[in-house]
Amino acid sequence: MSFTFRPAVRENVGLWINLIGGTGGGKTFTAMRLASGISGGKPFAVIDTENRRALHYADQFKFDHAELREPFTPESYAEAITAADTAGYPVIVVDSGSHVWAGDGGMLDMQEAEFQRMGAKDSAKMSSWIKPKRQHKKMVSKLLQLRAHLIFCLRAEEKIEMVKENGKMVVRAKQSMTGKDGWIPICDKNLPFEATCSFLLLASNPGVPHPIKLQEQHKALFPLDVPITEASGKRLAEWAAGGAGVEISPSASASSPTASAPSCDPALLIKGEEWASLGTDKYADWWTSLTPAQRKGIGTARHEGWKATAAKEQE
Repeated sequence: MSFTFRPAVRENVGLWINLIGGTGGGKTFTAMRLASGISGGKPFAVIDTENRRALHYADQFKFDHAELREPFTPESYAEAITAADTAGYPVIVVDSGSHVWAGDGGMLDMQEAEFQRMGAKDSAKMSSWIKPKRQHKKMVSKLLQLRAHLIFCLRAEEKIEMVKENGKMVVRAKQSMTGKDGWIPICDKNLPFEATCSFLLLASNPGVPHPIKLQEQHKALFPLDVPITEASGKRLAEWAAGGAGVEISPSASASSPTASAPSCDPALLIKGEEWASLGTDKYADWWTSLTPAQRKGIGTARHEGWKATAAKEQE
């Protein structure tokens, strides 16, 4: 067997984004916005396990819809997602990925059935997970080989634990590598770390990402103080295709007045795009919060471009 090696170049990198949260965190809406940005406005696929809830957004986003019903086995998930990939969709949204774990016929049911088949003995508690886990690993392996980009919406539960501190028992948010602030995703414990990025979304600030997994090369793509928008998806798609992922001048050409403007923190430019996408009022509030030096670095032409974007979003 022969092998050919060539210089490593980042190009056509597959993306897998997990959006995790409880009710009201904005998982579905954020997934739609992210998918629209990644797909560049082309139709994307939505696989819906939530009783057609994704169709609530049919008037706001361009996507094709399919339902996935029980039994929610890993094999069924893999089949549905592979079908969307084969159909050529640039992005696949799965809402929700938690049913493969806790839904009818999912991993918990599979383990229980296997446990009963093995006689419901204490000695079978661990071994009854072997077959379900094997199916789940096969599913994950297939998802990692997709041509399309993948967005998983995952439910989360808020959990607490009793711990001893200074000799007293206290109640606190449950600590977990896969969760944050007591919110634990309903999925296999390794799933958040299989993805490119995993974020927790909270009802107290819908759509604003709290990273569970966010590698250094992606930190500039996701400001942590504003909601995830189409702009985030666009930058992520550019990065996956081999670009820098940060659009330094979205509204000004090299010949514009901003070409010779003072240098500006790329993260600030990303925030400008994000706030502009939220409409005129929110963008104006953000702009007034900047220092004179920050405004000068952004430049007049870029500011006017963002104002125009904000006005369109406000309509």
